[in-house]
Amino acid sequence: MQERVQTPINISQRPIVRWTLMFAGTVLVGIGILGIFLPLLPTTVFFLMAAWCYARSSQRFYDWLHTNKYFGTYLKNYRDRKGITLSSKISTLVILWCGIAYSVFATDAIAIYAVLAAVAIGVSIHILRLPTHRP
Repeated sequence: MQERVQTPINISQRPIVRWTLMFAGTVLVGIGILGIFLPLLPTTVFFLMAAWCYARSSQRFYDWLHTNKYFGTYLKNYRDRKGITLSSKISTLVILWCGIAYSVFATDAIAIYAVLAAVAIGVSIHILRLPTHRP
């Protein structure tokens, strides 16, 4: 049996709102999972938005998201402002910069170089500014 997350949530009483938020949360989880494999697509932000949707639509889905064995711990640490582990920071930055480098070699447009550089620098700064969680 799945444990219950202790964070208070506010589930909407209107069925159309609940179903819409459940659907949106599920789509956001799917995009978050894609973000694990695609370097320019963020992961955490989509899981956080999914958690927000689930917190207003389904206790069961909210609990599932926060107790998931693959990304539940990351969400809980992020929610509790504990940050991410050093190994997660390193692997995220390596994957990000490898993906950016591949993208640079795959295009010839100078404008794309600027956008890729801005994204890589912005994401790197964000990751480096997060607290380092030491379990």
